[in-house]
Amino acid sequence: MTSTNKNNLLSIKMSQSVINRYTPNQVKWHYEHGLVMQSIYAVGKKYGFTDFSSWLKAMYDTKINEDGSISTYKKDEYNLDQINPGKNLFDLYKDTGDEKYLKAIQLLKKQLDSQPRTQSGGFWHKKIYPWQMWLDGLYMQGPFYARFIKEYGSESDYEDLVHQFELVYQHTRNKESGLLYHAWDESCKQLWADSVTGCSPHFWGRAMGWFSFALTDVLAIIPDTETCRAYRERLLTIARSLVKPIISVQDAESGLWYQVLDMPRRDKNYLETSCSAMFTCFLYRMARNGWLDEDTNATAAEALASAEKGWRGLCSRVSQDADGNLHLSGICSVAGLGGNPYRDGSYEYYVKEPVVSDDFKGVGPFIFAALEAENA
Repeated sequence: MTSTNKNNLLSIKMSQSVINRYTPNQVKWHYEHGLVMQSIYAVGKKYGFTDFSSWLKAMYDTKINEDGSISTYKKDEYNLDQINPGKNLFDLYKDTGDEKYLKAIQLLKKQLDSQPRTQSGGFWHKKIYPWQMWLDGLYMQGPFYARFIKEYGSESDYEDLVHQFELVYQHTRNKESGLLYHAWDESCKQLWADSVTGCSPHFWGRAMGWFSFALTDVLAIIPDTETCRAYRERLLTIARSLVKPIISVQDAESGLWYQVLDMPRRDKNYLETSCSAMFTCFLYRMARNGWLDEDTNATAAEALASAEKGWRGLCSRVSQDADGNLHLSGICSVAGLGGNPYRDGSYEYYVKEPVVSDDFKGVGPFIFAALEAENA
């Protein structure tokens, strides 16, 4: 592939557009910044753009101090979102040998070591959200935890990680549709929680996107060895079970997925970009890695066809400005549960949150989906 052809790839053009708009002093220790930087780093590694790696390092060096402390990070908040930016530290340490990155990794792992847990052993999403597991949290901590175990831990530690996935899957899965509710409150005391199941009332697209995205990230990390195969199979069982439900709620015309997944015709529901990118990436990965076969509930061919349809839909959300920079539209700005003001998890809540362009929660998954489409 020539350099000219490379530069026409959407993964590279979107990455370069982000780099053009953001300087190191604008970066935050925030999960969505960590996500988009991870995607850009992956593009740089794949296509040999060393300046992408240099940009990533410059960004992190504004936050990682020589003693491994992280500016603005507060361990005692026990916020799983704050683990996500740490995923990039493993490769920064591997590439540079700078001990400050390893110290920062160890600091984040100490948070997981003492993270509050449900009675059944699941990490609370945040200290301020007691007894709650959100689908989002598996993406925030799962791949970091898996990478730490692979690099510095014991294989037996995978048991705890896999249990986290199984626990939230068991409690949030709707048996009829196979879709997953946004969150589960073990205490069943939250106003948004069902008094019997503890589940929130709706299937929010990006929440299920985070979870499916996390599964493929972790599966790419856990070694496919005899001693780890049982852990992988347990995660693959979950991942395979999600393929058909995800395909079933894909919009046939656009190839995209809705903000509230199972209510396409309800007033004010809309096709949302970030979850569509996550599902597209998930389906590509399931097909590309041979994680589906005729004995599962969906074939690799079905997953690939759905992913390609999703990719075409995502491309329709891309525009280019006069300077040649790309922009991505149709992204839900934010959605959560509880807090102040209180978010009740109702349908009306999910569809009233702002829809924006260029939000990293959409741009990062789009870049990853572009990489998968280019691989395909």
